Amino acid sequence: MARDERTGNRKTREQRNKVRVPELGYYLIVTDTEATERCYFNGLHESLPYEIQDKLVIRVVETKTRNMLEKCMELTAYEAQYRMPWIVFDRDQVKDFDEIIHEARKKGIGVGWSNPCFEIWTYAYFGSMPAVRESWTCCSEFGKVYENRTGQKYSKADSNIYSRICKNGNEEKAIRIAQQKFEQCKREGKVKPSEMWPCTTVHELVGEIKRRINKV
Repeated sequence: MARDERTGNRKTREQRNKVRVPELGYYLIVTDTEATERCYFNGLHESLPYEIQDKLVIRVVETKTRNMLEKCMELTAYEAQYRMPWIVFDRDQVKDFDEIIHEARKKGIGVGWSNPCFEIWTYAYFGSMPAVRESWTCCSEFGKVYENRTGQKYSKADSNIYSRICKNGNEEKAIRIAQQKFEQCKREGKVKPSEMWPCTTVHELVGEIKRRINKV
């Protein structure tokens, strides 16, 4: 067989390296937790219509808090134009909370932060964001509301958490409540995210994803 014939069906280097671009976007979410955010955002993606799931990618990567920005930059270095990087993390006991948020925004990375914890965001699905400072209190109180509304014990590692809170709560209302709390904090003169509680910006990421889907 001639050389040209042997190589005729081989893919060129350009073809091999070509990346299929999701029509609705590729969200890279780097978080510092082992379960909650991963379960939530994976559930969000799985809730999308089947024909949409291939068009909008949501990839969740877990790492240590101090490594989130570095990991985000590392993973977006390849085909960066096809990825929308975000970090999602809690105030909790993070000492450099404000600095991490400021640095991320300087680098063009979206930030979905929660003060005191991610559960303050999921709380909003059930109609409120109570004024609690400590993450353990927030988680404990949310667990009671969650069990009352869903009939299930709350677990941070529950792969069905997104579907449960959507079924028994209201996502559109949650986004409105979160935005109202954010604006309230600003009216009160709170500038640093560490001073803004109860507050979150996770609703900005969720709202952005849903708006992309609704355009289809």
